[in-house]
Amino acid sequence: MAKFLYGYHGGKMPETEAEEQASIAAWVAWVTKYEASMPDPGNPVGQSKTVSAAGIEDDGGANPLSGYAIIEAENIDEATKIASECPIIGEGGSVEVAQIMEM
Repeated sequence: MAKFLYGYHGGKMPETEAEEQASIAAWVAWVTKYEASMPDPGNPVGQSKTVSAAGIEDDGGANPLSGYAIIEAENIDEATKIASECPIIGEGGSVEVAQIMEM
């Protein structure tokens, strides 16, 4: 099995307690469904900065990372299929899928 990094971008923050509980339930259900394939189900991330030759951006860039996970799948197509069910998509966000290369 290959390992893939999920980089979560964007997503709407819940505005009410009910929305927050629904979001948590959706994430728990998705992670539980794929827990055998998720050696690291990840976490949301906080403040970010982007470092480049041009300097340091305090806002994390144009599309800052909002979380991550590591998943195992047969190939990138299987990894993207699983990502397509990620709750962040329904919250207006996206999932970047990248294979982790063994070195």
